[in-house]
Amino acid sequence: MKAPLLEAREASRAFGGGLFDRRRTVAVAGASLVIPEEEPAVVAIAGESGSGKTTLARLLLGILPPTGGSVRYRGTELGDLDARTRKTFRRQVQAVFQDPFEVFNPFYRVDHSLTTPVARFFPELSRAERRQRIEEGLQAVGLRPEETLGRYPHQLSGGQRQRIMVARALLLDPKVIVADEPVSMVDASLRATILETLFRIHRERGISLVYITHDLTTAYQLSRTILVMYQGEVVEVGGVEQVIKAPKHPYTQLLVGSIPLPDTRRRWGGEEGADGAETDAAAGEENGASPAPGGGCAFAGRCPHVMDRCRGQTPPLVRTDEDRAAACFLHEDAEVLSEEQVAALSHGVG
Repeated sequence: MKAPLLEAREASRAFGGGLFDRRRTVAVAGASLVIPEEEPAVVAIAGESGSGKTTLARLLLGILPPTGGSVRYRGTELGDLDARTRKTFRRQVQAVFQDPFEVFNPFYRVDHSLTTPVARFFPELSRAERRQRIEEGLQAVGLRPEETLGRYPHQLSGGQRQRIMVARALLLDPKVIVADEPVSMVDASLRATILETLFRIHRERGISLVYITHDLTTAYQLSRTILVMYQGEVVEVGGVEQVIKAPKHPYTQLLVGSIPLPDTRRRWGGEEGADGAETDAAAGEENGASPAPGGGCAFAGRCPHVMDRCRGQTPPLVRTDEDRAAACFLHEDAEVLSEEQVAALSHGVG
């Protein structure tokens, strides 16, 4: 069987715990995700700030090494790639970051951010061919080369800068784009344009997308599979239709319940269900419900359904439906999934 293009298997990342600082923070704990080689996938990684989404993205990009588990490119650990394969990995797995302004050097025109990667990865191209490639990349994301090239970053809008970053990724013929909150810092009027561009690129060019977001609405619109994270843990994973429309984990239920409808007096699931969940969660916090220092469910302190065992035991991911799993003792009679089965749920193809 052919190895996936990119995969994380029980990948974890902890910070601290050194000789002079014994405090240890686990940013990602045992996350699994698979991007297949043959068929382009769209996977969303969702959760509130501090849930570990960006750290998982950096693990997939090879920016950070995992402190547990593995991240592999075509079956090989990223840390074990030889120089030639690592260069291919760098070209085929591209990133679009949250803040486009931080990516640019303000002393260079935006051309520098486009010509440098093309020259590095396609040295055989002539200067004219490189220019043509850059112009085609800009046009693919809805930018006019004559109005974009030759300008400094501060002379462009946030939406233009973000689309240049998408174009930069496209120039290298990637197989995967990891987009970390790509629309959180642009005007609402431009969000739909950028997301539509990403999805069109996926559809027309066969590029897989890993979409990092705190916005369940755009995750639902863009992705096929979703991983919901809370304090470094994957608490629910599966098909986006099931996870968003009928969430099984209490944290996902609260996230979905917080999505506003046009009628601001109501929430998804009805007034009674959503408001009641929020009230119960607040009561859980007031009652001091929290996991034990040595383990337990990370969400116990906010969960309206918290039980004694939640504070001392970490719930495993169990199969709640054919293509969905949740890490919650409310489903303790369900099948506990193996690492392989969890990875299969996160493949993002469907």
